[in-house]
Amino acid sequence: MSLYANCVRPLLFRLDAETAHHLTVQSCRVAGSIPGLPALSHSCLHSSAPELVSEFGGLRFSNPIGLAAGWDKSGHALRLLDSLGFGFAEIGSVSARPSPGNPKPRLFRMPQDRAIIVNYGLPNDGAEVVARRLAQYHTRHPLGVNIVKTNDGPNAPPCGPDEILADYERSVSLLHPYAGYLALNLSCPNAQGGKDFFALPGNISRLLARLEHLAIRCPVILKLVPTEDASALQRILNECDAFPFVRGFCFNLPAGKPDTLELSVPREMLAYQPGAIAGRPVTALINRCIARLYQLMDRRRYVIIGAGGVFTAEDAYLKLRCGASLVQLYTALIYEGPGVVKQINRGLVSLLKRDGFTHFSQAIGTAESCEDCLSEHSHLRP
Repeated sequence: MSLYANCVRPLLFRLDAETAHHLTVQSCRVAGSIPGLPALSHSCLHSSAPELVSEFGGLRFSNPIGLAAGWDKSGHALRLLDSLGFGFAEIGSVSARPSPGNPKPRLFRMPQDRAIIVNYGLPNDGAEVVARRLAQYHTRHPLGVNIVKTNDGPNAPPCGPDEILADYERSVSLLHPYAGYLALNLSCPNAQGGKDFFALPGNISRLLARLEHLAIRCPVILKLVPTEDASALQRILNECDAFPFVRGFCFNLPAGKPDTLELSVPREMLAYQPGAIAGRPVTALINRCIARLYQLMDRRRYVIIGAGGVFTAEDAYLKLRCGASLVQLYTALIYEGPGVVKQINRGLVSLLKRDGFTHFSQAIGTAESCEDCLSEHSHLRP
């Protein structure tokens, strides 16, 4: 058992989930300002090897494990975040205007499923404030900025198409000069005003056309609703074809509590619980989505960032084998602490050697089918 599991986690779990989250982010913000502490953290937690180094879109990744958006929503803890062992990190989601998010409580733990229920509703400081924050610090590792439509609350009047597109355009114009890459969140499950808009054919290409004049120099990733529907994925790929700055995709959490989630908690206990589930229960669904998209996309142009249920090296390796080129985690930090990143990277090196690969890129997409891959690692299911 680690120091985190023995001492830190029991203390944090005495607090409600959002208070613990806020306390952790603010502690990292303060720690990052202490001279020498980020360097010490980096030396203790960072692990890399030639087998794990990669490049994408002009960015160099010392390892393929990144922090998913949602942990540091407004870039408060950049200095320490850059020293926790990740090969890259993603902040946000950030919107054009500040937003308080959904009413509290809005974050809940599900320890028996190694999961959390998230109903934050995109609270953030707004694009102008975050852009000023980013301008003051140049990160060691690639930093992604996740951008979303402003959540004006459940009682706000519906936004028209031009308002939705203008909201994204405003954020992109302010933030792209400071981002290693941009992730356009087109499918947040916990906010009104935008997520259903991009399910309509033609609206993704309308947004991308609106962004063309900004001359975005960093790669753009689209964060999609999880789907295994080949026709829906092909439609998205077709809409992206004319816009070379789009370089990849990531799948969001599924909305609500769909039957595709693998839960040990009785579903009737969750019937009136708002929010989307993150962590172990989404693993199989997201892996199938990755595998299907990998089969369809132009692999010379696009990459997939795999997120959802990553706790171990085997979890990360599974996502690579299904077709991801980079892997993100978030919920694992809550249950395992920051040391999990180093453990995963070291474990990946061992798995690559076991299977005769000299670089992790050789493992990408090697599962004959994602179902075959899941059956090989059935012990990873909840």
